Amino acid sequence: MAESEDREDVTDEMPELSEMDDEEWCDWDEEEQTKGQEQICCLFCERLFSSTEDTFSHCRVDHQFDIIQIVHEHGLDCYGFIKLVNFIRITNPSAESFQSIVGHVPWESEEYMKPPSTDDPLLQFDVDEFWECAETQTCSVEPLDVESQEQAARLQRLHRAERRAEEAEEAVERIMGDLEKMRQYVQDFVINVDARAGTSTTNTIANLQEDEDSVYFSSYAHYGIHEEMLKDKVRTESYRDFMYCNPHIFKDKVVLDVGCGTGILSMFAAKAGAKHVIGVDQSEIIYQAMDIVRENELDSVITLIRGRIEDVELPVAKVDVIISEWMGYFLLFESMLDSVINARDRYLLEGGADLDFTSEFSLKITKDHECVAISGHFDIVFEKNCSNKVMFSTGPGSTETHWKQTVFLLEQPVLVRKGDILQGKISCCKNRKDPRSLIVTISINNMKQTYSLQ
Repeated sequence: MAESEDREDVTDEMPELSEMDDEEWCDWDEEEQTKGQEQICCLFCERLFSSTEDTFSHCRVDHQFDIIQIVHEHGLDCYGFIKLVNFIRITNPSAESFQSIVGHVPWESEEYMKPPSTDDPLLQFDVDEFWECAETQTCSVEPLDVESQEQAARLQRLHRAERRAEEAEEAVERIMGDLEKMRQYVQDFVINVDARAGTSTTNTIANLQEDEDSVYFSSYAHYGIHEEMLKDKVRTESYRDFMYCNPHIFKDKVVLDVGCGTGILSMFAAKAGAKHVIGVDQSEIIYQAMDIVRENELDSVITLIRGRIEDVELPVAKVDVIISEWMGYFLLFESMLDSVINARDRYLLEGGADLDFTSEFSLKITKDHECVAISGHFDIVFEKNCSNKVMFSTGPGSTETHWKQTVFLLEQPVLVRKGDILQGKISCCKNRKDPRSLIVTISINNMKQTYSLQ
Protein backbone atom coordinates (compact mmCIF):
# COMPACT_ATOMS: atom_id res chain seq x y z
CA MET A 1 0.00 0.00 0.00
CA ALA A 2 2.82 2.33 0.82
CA GLU A 3 4.46 1.51 -2.51
CA SER A 4 1.26 2.43 -4.37
CA GLU A 5 1.05 5.79 -2.61
CA ASP A 6 4.67 6.57 -3.43
CA ARG A 7 4.02 5.90 -7.10
CA GLU A 8 1.02 8.23 -7.04
CA ASP A 9 3.17 10.98 -5.49
CA VAL A 10 5.79 10.55 -8.20
CA THR A 11 3.10 10.66 -10.88
CA ASP A 12 1.70 13.86 -9.43
CA GLU A 13 5.13 15.49 -9.53
CA MET A 14 5.85 14.63 -13.20
CA PRO A 15 5.44 17.64 -15.54
CA GLU A 16 2.85 17.44 -18.28
CA LEU A 17 4.16 16.87 -21.81
CA SER A 18 3.44 19.68 -24.22
CA GLU A 19 1.13 18.85 -27.06
CA MET A 20 2.35 19.06 -30.68
CA ASP A 21 0.11 18.87 -33.67
CA ASP A 22 0.97 16.85 -36.77
CA GLU A 23 2.35 19.84 -38.67
CA GLU A 24 4.79 20.66 -35.85
CA TRP A 25 6.00 17.04 -35.76
CA CYS A 26 6.60 17.12 -39.52
CA ASP A 27 8.56 20.37 -39.24
CA TRP A 28 10.65 18.86 -36.43
CA ASP A 29 11.39 15.71 -38.45
CA GLU A 30 12.47 17.72 -41.49
CA GLU A 31 14.70 19.93 -39.36
CA GLU A 32 16.43 16.94 -37.75
CA GLN A 33 16.90 15.23 -41.09
CA THR A 34 18.39 18.38 -42.57
CA LYS A 35 20.85 18.61 -39.68
CA GLY A 36 21.99 15.02 -40.26
CA GLN A 37 22.36 15.28 -44.03
CA GLU A 38 25.84 15.43 -45.58
CA GLN A 39 26.60 18.54 -47.55
CA ILE A 40 28.76 17.64 -50.56
CA CYS A 41 30.39 20.43 -52.50
CA CYS A 42 30.53 20.14 -56.29
CA LEU A 43 33.96 19.40 -57.74
CA PHE A 44 33.90 22.47 -59.98
CA CYS A 45 31.62 25.05 -58.34
CA GLU A 46 30.30 26.04 -54.93
CA ARG A 47 26.93 24.26 -55.10
CA LEU A 48 26.10 21.82 -52.30
CA PHE A 49 24.26 18.53 -52.59
CA SER A 50 22.87 15.99 -50.17
CA SER A 51 24.14 12.85 -51.94
CA THR A 52 27.01 11.65 -54.11
CA GLU A 53 24.54 10.68 -56.84
CA ASP A 54 23.18 14.24 -57.04
CA THR A 55 26.75 15.61 -57.05
CA PHE A 56 27.88 13.33 -59.89
CA SER A 57 24.70 14.06 -61.87
CA HIS A 58 25.23 17.81 -61.51
CA CYS A 59 28.87 17.47 -62.66
CA ARG A 60 27.74 15.50 -65.72
CA VAL A 61 24.87 17.83 -66.73
CA ASP A 62 26.22 21.26 -65.77
CA HIS A 63 29.97 20.76 -66.26
CA GLN A 64 30.03 17.97 -68.87
CA PHE A 65 32.24 15.99 -66.50
CA ASP A 66 31.20 12.34 -66.39
CA ILE A 67 33.10 10.85 -63.46
CA ILE A 68 31.90 7.34 -64.34
CA GLN A 69 33.46 7.70 -67.79
CA ILE A 70 36.71 9.02 -66.24
CA VAL A 71 36.88 6.04 -63.87
CA HIS A 72 36.31 3.59 -66.73
CA GLU A 73 38.69 5.25 -69.20
CA HIS A 74 41.59 5.30 -66.75
CA GLY A 75 40.79 2.08 -64.89
CA LEU A 76 40.68 3.78 -61.49
CA ASP A 77 40.53 1.69 -58.35
CA CYS A 78 39.66 3.13 -54.94
CA TYR A 79 43.10 4.73 -54.57
CA GLY A 80 42.99 6.21 -58.06
CA PHE A 81 39.53 7.62 -57.35
CA ILE A 82 40.72 9.22 -54.09
CA LYS A 83 43.70 10.78 -55.88
CA LEU A 84 41.38 12.10 -58.62
CA VAL A 85 39.04 13.78 -56.12
CA ASN A 86 41.93 15.28 -54.12
CA PHE A 87 43.63 16.43 -57.35
CA ILE A 88 40.51 18.36 -58.38
CA ARG A 89 40.02 19.83 -54.89
CA ILE A 90 43.66 20.95 -54.66
CA THR A 91 44.47 22.18 -58.19
CA ASN A 92 41.01 23.42 -59.28
CA PRO A 93 41.28 22.35 -62.95
CA SER A 94 38.56 23.08 -65.47
CA ALA A 95 36.18 20.25 -66.34
CA GLU A 96 37.12 20.66 -70.01
CA SER A 97 40.79 19.86 -69.29
CA PHE A 98 39.93 16.23 -68.60
CA GLN A 99 38.86 15.69 -72.21
CA SER A 100 42.46 16.05 -73.41
CA ILE A 101 44.07 13.62 -70.96
CA VAL A 102 45.69 10.69 -72.74
CA GLY A 103 47.99 8.12 -71.15
CA HIS A 104 49.69 9.49 -68.03
CA VAL A 105 47.21 11.09 -65.63
CA PRO A 106 48.17 14.23 -63.67
CA TRP A 107 46.80 12.89 -60.36
CA GLU A 108 49.12 9.85 -60.22
CA SER A 109 51.49 11.30 -57.59
CA GLU A 110 51.24 9.98 -54.03
CA GLU A 111 50.85 13.57 -52.79
CA TYR A 112 47.21 13.40 -53.88
CA MET A 113 46.52 10.67 -51.31
CA LYS A 114 46.46 13.51 -48.76
CA PRO A 115 43.07 15.28 -48.84
CA PRO A 116 42.81 19.06 -48.41
CA SER A 117 39.83 18.36 -46.17
CA THR A 118 39.46 15.20 -44.08
CA ASP A 119 35.64 15.38 -44.05
CA ASP A 120 35.03 15.23 -47.81
CA PRO A 121 32.12 12.75 -48.23
CA LEU A 122 33.21 11.93 -51.80
CA LEU A 123 36.29 10.19 -50.39
CA GLN A 124 33.98 7.68 -48.70
CA PHE A 125 32.31 6.71 -51.98
CA ASP A 126 32.83 3.10 -53.06
CA VAL A 127 34.16 3.35 -56.61
CA ASP A 128 33.46 -0.37 -57.14
CA GLU A 129 29.84 0.65 -57.61
CA PHE A 130 30.86 2.21 -60.95
CA TRP A 131 32.38 -1.08 -62.11
CA GLU A 132 29.37 -3.10 -60.93
CA CYS A 133 27.20 -0.55 -62.68
CA ALA A 134 29.16 -1.02 -65.90
CA GLU A 135 28.93 -4.81 -65.74
CA THR A 136 25.16 -4.79 -65.28
CA GLN A 137 24.63 -1.76 -67.55
CA THR A 138 22.31 -0.17 -64.99
CA CYS A 139 23.93 3.14 -65.77
CA SER A 140 22.92 3.10 -69.44
CA VAL A 141 20.44 5.68 -70.54
CA GLU A 142 18.94 3.29 -73.04
CA PRO A 143 18.30 -0.36 -72.08
CA LEU A 144 20.45 -2.89 -73.94
CA ASP A 145 19.74 -6.50 -74.75
CA VAL A 146 21.54 -9.26 -72.83
CA GLU A 147 24.19 -9.83 -75.51
CA SER A 148 25.03 -6.11 -75.69
CA GLN A 149 25.24 -5.87 -71.92
CA GLU A 150 27.66 -8.79 -71.77
CA GLN A 151 29.77 -7.34 -74.57
CA ALA A 152 29.92 -3.93 -72.86
CA ALA A 153 30.90 -5.55 -69.56
CA ARG A 154 33.68 -7.51 -71.29
CA LEU A 155 34.98 -4.33 -72.90
CA GLN A 156 35.03 -2.55 -69.57
CA ARG A 157 36.94 -5.39 -67.93
CA LEU A 158 39.37 -5.49 -70.84
CA HIS A 159 39.97 -1.74 -70.63
CA ARG A 160 40.57 -2.00 -66.89
CA ALA A 161 43.03 -4.87 -67.41
CA GLU A 162 44.90 -2.86 -70.06
CA ARG A 163 45.20 0.07 -67.69
CA ARG A 164 46.57 -2.15 -64.94
CA ALA A 165 49.05 -3.67 -67.40
CA GLU A 166 50.26 -0.17 -68.36
CA GLU A 167 50.72 0.75 -64.69
CA ALA A 168 52.61 -2.51 -64.09
CA GLU A 169 54.90 -1.77 -67.04
CA GLU A 170 55.63 1.71 -65.67
CA ALA A 171 56.42 0.23 -62.26
CA VAL A 172 58.74 -2.34 -63.83
CA GLU A 173 60.54 0.43 -65.73
CA ARG A 174 61.09 2.36 -62.50
CA ILE A 175 62.37 -0.74 -60.73
CA MET A 176 64.68 -1.60 -63.61
CA GLY A 177 66.06 1.94 -63.49
CA ASP A 178 66.85 1.60 -59.79
CA LEU A 179 68.39 -1.82 -60.38
CA GLU A 180 70.55 -0.39 -63.15
CA LYS A 181 71.85 2.30 -60.81
CA MET A 182 72.62 -0.29 -58.15
CA ARG A 183 74.25 -2.56 -60.74
CA GLN A 184 76.45 0.34 -61.83
CA TYR A 185 77.46 0.97 -58.22
CA VAL A 186 78.45 -2.69 -57.85
CA GLN A 187 80.33 -2.67 -61.15
CA ASP A 188 82.26 0.44 -60.16
CA PHE A 189 83.12 -1.15 -56.86
CA VAL A 190 84.40 -4.40 -58.40
CA ILE A 191 86.40 -2.69 -61.13
CA ASN A 192 87.62 0.45 -59.42
CA VAL A 193 87.74 -0.48 -55.71
CA ASP A 194 90.68 1.05 -53.91
CA ALA A 195 90.95 -0.13 -50.34
CA ARG A 196 94.30 1.50 -49.63
CA ALA A 197 94.39 4.08 -46.86
CA GLY A 198 95.33 7.55 -47.96
CA THR A 199 93.26 10.34 -49.46
CA SER A 200 90.42 11.47 -47.24
CA THR A 201 86.94 10.97 -48.63
CA THR A 202 85.12 13.12 -46.10
CA ASN A 203 83.66 15.47 -48.72
CA THR A 204 82.51 12.87 -51.26
CA ILE A 205 78.91 12.83 -49.98
CA ALA A 206 78.63 16.56 -50.57
CA ASN A 207 79.93 16.06 -54.11
CA LEU A 208 77.25 13.55 -55.04
CA GLN A 209 74.61 14.80 -57.47
CA GLU A 210 70.97 14.49 -56.37
CA ASP A 211 70.17 11.78 -58.94
CA GLU A 212 73.23 9.77 -57.80
CA ASP A 213 71.91 9.81 -54.22
CA SER A 214 68.26 9.14 -55.08
CA VAL A 215 68.35 5.39 -54.36
CA TYR A 216 69.60 6.06 -50.83
CA PHE A 217 66.95 8.67 -50.02
CA SER A 218 64.09 6.76 -51.67
CA SER A 219 64.77 3.87 -49.27
CA TYR A 220 63.84 6.22 -46.42
CA ALA A 221 60.56 7.32 -48.04
CA HIS A 222 58.75 4.18 -46.85
CA TYR A 223 56.99 3.91 -43.52
CA GLY A 224 58.47 0.51 -42.64
CA ILE A 225 62.04 1.65 -41.96
CA HIS A 226 60.85 4.55 -39.78
CA GLU A 227 58.48 2.28 -37.88
CA GLU A 228 61.40 -0.04 -37.12
CA MET A 229 63.54 2.83 -35.83
CA LEU A 230 60.74 4.36 -33.75
CA LYS A 231 59.96 0.99 -32.17
CA ASP A 232 63.63 0.62 -31.19
CA LYS A 233 63.07 1.72 -27.59
CA VAL A 234 66.78 1.76 -26.76
CA ARG A 235 67.47 4.22 -29.58
CA THR A 236 64.39 6.44 -29.26
CA GLU A 237 64.20 6.62 -25.48
CA SER A 238 67.95 7.29 -25.14
CA TYR A 239 67.65 10.37 -27.36
CA ARG A 240 64.51 11.43 -25.47
CA ASP A 241 66.14 11.01 -22.06
CA PHE A 242 69.27 12.86 -23.17
CA MET A 243 67.22 15.92 -24.20
CA TYR A 244 64.60 15.84 -21.45
CA CYS A 245 67.18 15.27 -18.70
CA ASN A 246 69.50 18.02 -20.00
CA PRO A 247 67.12 20.86 -20.92
CA HIS A 248 69.80 23.51 -20.25
CA ILE A 249 71.46 22.47 -23.54
CA PHE A 250 68.31 23.30 -25.54
CA LYS A 251 66.62 26.08 -23.55
CA ASP A 252 65.98 29.07 -25.89
CA LYS A 253 68.42 27.67 -28.47
CA VAL A 254 68.21 27.32 -32.26
CA VAL A 255 68.54 23.61 -33.06
CA LEU A 256 69.28 21.89 -36.39
CA ASP A 257 68.06 18.30 -36.89
CA VAL A 258 70.01 16.67 -39.75
CA GLY A 259 68.06 13.84 -41.40
CA CYS A 260 64.96 14.49 -39.30
CA GLY A 261 62.84 11.65 -40.76
CA THR A 262 59.48 11.61 -38.98
CA GLY A 263 60.55 14.58 -36.83
CA ILE A 264 60.76 12.71 -33.53
CA LEU A 265 64.08 14.27 -32.46
CA SER A 266 62.90 17.73 -33.54
CA MET A 267 59.87 17.35 -31.29
CA PHE A 268 62.02 16.14 -28.39
CA ALA A 269 64.19 19.26 -28.80
CA ALA A 270 61.12 21.52 -28.94
CA LYS A 271 59.70 19.90 -25.81
CA ALA A 272 63.08 20.38 -24.10
CA GLY A 273 62.76 24.15 -24.56
CA ALA A 274 64.33 24.99 -27.92
CA LYS A 275 63.35 28.38 -29.31
CA HIS A 276 63.45 27.23 -32.93
CA VAL A 277 64.07 23.78 -34.41
CA ILE A 278 64.93 23.31 -38.11
CA GLY A 279 64.55 19.76 -39.46
CA VAL A 280 66.07 18.83 -42.83
CA ASP A 281 65.45 15.62 -44.78
CA GLN A 282 65.59 14.76 -48.47
CA SER A 283 63.18 11.80 -48.42
CA GLU A 284 59.42 12.16 -48.92
CA ILE A 285 58.78 11.06 -45.32
CA ILE A 286 59.19 14.73 -44.40
CA TYR A 287 55.64 15.39 -45.64
CA GLN A 288 54.33 12.98 -43.01
CA ALA A 289 56.63 14.68 -40.49
CA MET A 290 54.89 17.99 -41.25
CA ASP A 291 51.52 16.42 -40.39
CA ILE A 292 52.91 14.88 -37.21
CA VAL A 293 54.38 18.20 -36.08
CA ARG A 294 51.07 19.99 -36.72
CA GLU A 295 49.08 17.34 -34.85
CA ASN A 296 51.38 17.81 -31.86
CA GLU A 297 50.90 21.60 -32.09
CA LEU A 298 54.62 22.27 -32.48
CA ASP A 299 54.53 23.88 -35.94
CA SER A 300 55.14 27.30 -34.38
CA VAL A 301 58.53 26.09 -33.13
CA ILE A 302 59.59 23.51 -35.74
CA THR A 303 60.41 24.34 -39.37
CA LEU A 304 60.82 21.40 -41.77
CA ILE A 305 62.75 21.67 -45.04
CA ARG A 306 62.97 19.05 -47.77
CA GLY A 307 66.42 18.69 -49.32
CA ARG A 308 69.95 17.51 -48.66
CA ILE A 309 71.70 19.43 -45.91
CA GLU A 310 74.58 19.89 -48.37
CA ASP A 311 72.28 21.75 -50.79
CA VAL A 312 69.68 23.66 -48.77
CA GLU A 313 69.97 27.14 -47.30
CA LEU A 314 68.72 27.43 -43.74
CA PRO A 315 66.55 30.39 -42.67
CA VAL A 316 69.24 31.26 -40.09
CA ALA A 317 72.94 31.97 -40.44
CA LYS A 318 74.05 29.89 -37.44
CA VAL A 319 72.57 27.33 -35.05
CA ASP A 320 73.38 26.69 -31.41
CA VAL A 321 72.93 22.90 -31.42
CA ILE A 322 72.97 20.14 -34.05
CA ILE A 323 71.16 16.88 -33.34
CA SER A 324 71.07 13.83 -35.58
CA GLU A 325 70.61 10.09 -35.44
CA TRP A 326 73.33 9.47 -38.01
CA MET A 327 74.62 6.04 -36.95
CA GLY A 328 74.40 3.24 -39.50
CA TYR A 329 75.23 -0.42 -39.35
CA PHE A 330 78.80 -0.84 -38.10
CA LEU A 331 78.42 2.80 -37.00
CA LEU A 332 79.64 4.41 -40.23
CA PHE A 333 77.60 2.64 -42.92
CA GLU A 334 75.70 5.08 -45.19
CA SER A 335 78.17 7.84 -44.21
CA MET A 336 75.49 10.11 -42.82
CA LEU A 337 78.07 11.48 -40.39
CA ASP A 338 79.58 13.24 -43.42
CA SER A 339 76.36 15.23 -43.70
CA VAL A 340 76.44 16.12 -40.01
CA ILE A 341 80.04 17.33 -40.33
CA ASN A 342 79.07 19.34 -43.42
CA ALA A 343 76.27 20.98 -41.39
CA ARG A 344 78.66 21.63 -38.50
CA ASP A 345 81.23 23.29 -40.77
CA ARG A 346 78.61 25.51 -42.42
CA TYR A 347 76.38 26.36 -39.50
CA LEU A 348 78.11 25.60 -36.20
CA LEU A 349 81.89 25.37 -35.83
CA GLU A 350 85.09 25.50 -37.85
CA GLY A 351 87.02 22.31 -38.61
CA GLY A 352 86.74 18.97 -40.32
CA ALA A 353 87.24 15.24 -39.81
CA ASP A 354 88.51 12.18 -41.61
CA LEU A 355 86.28 9.17 -40.98
CA ASP A 356 88.67 6.59 -42.41
CA PHE A 357 90.54 4.72 -39.68
CA THR A 358 92.89 1.85 -38.91
CA SER A 359 93.04 0.30 -35.46
CA GLU A 360 94.55 -2.71 -33.78
CA PHE A 361 92.39 -4.88 -31.55
CA SER A 362 92.83 -7.65 -28.98
CA LEU A 363 90.18 -10.24 -28.15
CA LYS A 364 90.38 -12.41 -25.04
CA ILE A 365 89.25 -15.97 -25.75
CA THR A 366 86.80 -17.36 -23.18
CA LYS A 367 86.66 -21.02 -24.30
CA ASP A 368 88.33 -23.57 -26.57
CA HIS A 369 86.77 -23.33 -30.00
CA GLU A 370 87.19 -22.26 -33.61
CA CYS A 371 86.82 -18.56 -34.35
CA VAL A 372 84.78 -18.36 -37.54
CA ALA A 373 83.81 -14.66 -37.52
CA ILE A 374 84.51 -11.25 -35.98
CA SER A 375 81.50 -9.25 -34.75
CA GLY A 376 81.43 -5.44 -34.67
CA HIS A 377 79.14 -3.12 -32.70
CA PHE A 378 79.27 0.37 -31.19
CA ASP A 379 78.36 2.22 -27.99
CA ILE A 380 76.82 5.70 -27.80
CA VAL A 381 77.35 8.10 -24.90
CA PHE A 382 75.66 11.51 -24.49
CA GLU A 383 77.99 13.23 -22.04
CA LYS A 384 79.42 16.53 -23.32
CA ASN A 385 77.97 19.40 -21.25
CA CYS A 386 75.43 16.93 -19.82
CA SER A 387 74.52 17.03 -16.15
CA ASN A 388 72.78 13.68 -16.70
CA LYS A 389 74.77 11.28 -18.86
CA VAL A 390 72.83 8.89 -21.12
CA MET A 391 74.35 5.93 -22.97
CA PHE A 392 73.40 2.76 -24.80
CA SER A 393 75.18 -0.15 -26.49
CA THR A 394 74.43 -2.13 -29.63
CA GLY A 395 76.52 -5.05 -28.39
CA PRO A 396 75.24 -8.66 -28.25
CA GLY A 397 75.06 -8.55 -24.45
CA SER A 398 72.72 -5.52 -24.39
CA THR A 399 69.06 -5.00 -25.28
CA GLU A 400 68.58 -5.60 -29.00
CA THR A 401 68.44 -2.55 -31.27
CA HIS A 402 67.60 -2.15 -34.95
CA TRP A 403 71.35 -1.81 -35.63
CA LYS A 404 72.03 -5.34 -34.32
CA GLN A 405 75.70 -6.32 -34.93
CA THR A 406 77.85 -6.59 -38.06
CA VAL A 407 79.43 -10.02 -38.58
CA PHE A 408 82.59 -10.49 -40.66
CA LEU A 409 82.92 -14.17 -41.59
CA LEU A 410 86.45 -15.57 -41.85
CA GLU A 411 87.34 -17.63 -44.90
CA GLN A 412 89.56 -19.87 -42.74
CA PRO A 413 88.49 -20.57 -39.14
CA VAL A 414 91.11 -19.83 -36.46
CA LEU A 415 91.67 -22.41 -33.73
CA VAL A 416 91.66 -20.68 -30.32
CA ARG A 417 91.99 -21.79 -26.71
CA LYS A 418 90.61 -20.32 -23.50
CA GLY A 419 92.84 -17.54 -22.19
CA ASP A 420 94.46 -16.76 -25.56
CA ILE A 421 94.65 -13.17 -26.81
CA LEU A 422 93.66 -12.92 -30.47
CA GLN A 423 95.49 -9.99 -32.06
CA GLY A 424 94.29 -8.27 -35.21
CA LYS A 425 93.96 -5.05 -37.15
CA ILE A 426 90.92 -3.45 -38.77
CA SER A 427 90.79 -0.62 -41.30
CA CYS A 428 87.68 1.12 -42.59
CA CYS A 429 87.25 3.58 -45.45
CA LYS A 430 84.55 4.68 -47.84
CA ASN A 431 84.31 3.39 -51.39
CA ARG A 432 85.21 6.39 -53.53
CA LYS A 433 82.71 5.34 -56.22
CA ASP A 434 79.87 4.90 -53.72
CA PRO A 435 80.73 6.93 -50.63
CA ARG A 436 77.73 5.66 -48.67
CA SER A 437 79.21 2.15 -48.65
CA LEU A 438 82.22 1.01 -46.63
CA ILE A 439 85.30 -1.08 -47.35
CA VAL A 440 86.50 -2.93 -44.27
CA THR A 441 89.77 -4.88 -44.12
CA ILE A 442 90.53 -7.25 -41.25
CA SER A 443 93.95 -8.79 -40.67
CA ILE A 444 94.21 -11.68 -38.22
CA ASN A 445 96.72 -14.53 -37.83
CA ASN A 446 98.55 -13.59 -41.02
CA MET A 447 95.25 -13.62 -42.92
CA LYS A 448 93.81 -10.53 -44.60
CA GLN A 449 90.21 -10.21 -45.80
CA THR A 450 88.41 -7.28 -47.37
CA TYR A 451 84.65 -6.81 -47.01
CA SER A 452 82.24 -4.39 -48.66
CA LEU A 453 79.28 -3.03 -46.67
CA GLN A 454 76.71 -1.73 -49.13
